[in-house]
Amino acid sequence: MISIIGNLLHFGMLIVGLNYGFAGQMTLSEVSGGAPYGATTITGGDGSRQPSDNELAAARYQGAEIARIAVKLHG
Repeated sequence: MISIIGNLLHFGMLIVGLNYGFAGQMTLSEVSGGAPYGATTITGGDGSRQPSDNELAAARYQGAEIARIAVKLHG
């Protein structure tokens, strides 16, 4: 994910990561995906682990941030 960000910026794209307003990415109570680069999940190769409630909350938070910024840019 990180290596493509520079290319996207050259084409004028806006990058909206998972900011630290989402406190769930700093939890120590479970192994959880998520980083400033975006909402993620940790799963096994067989798909036996599904996204946790915390990881789903991170994705919803990031989606809401993207929508909020889009409204600011385009009304």
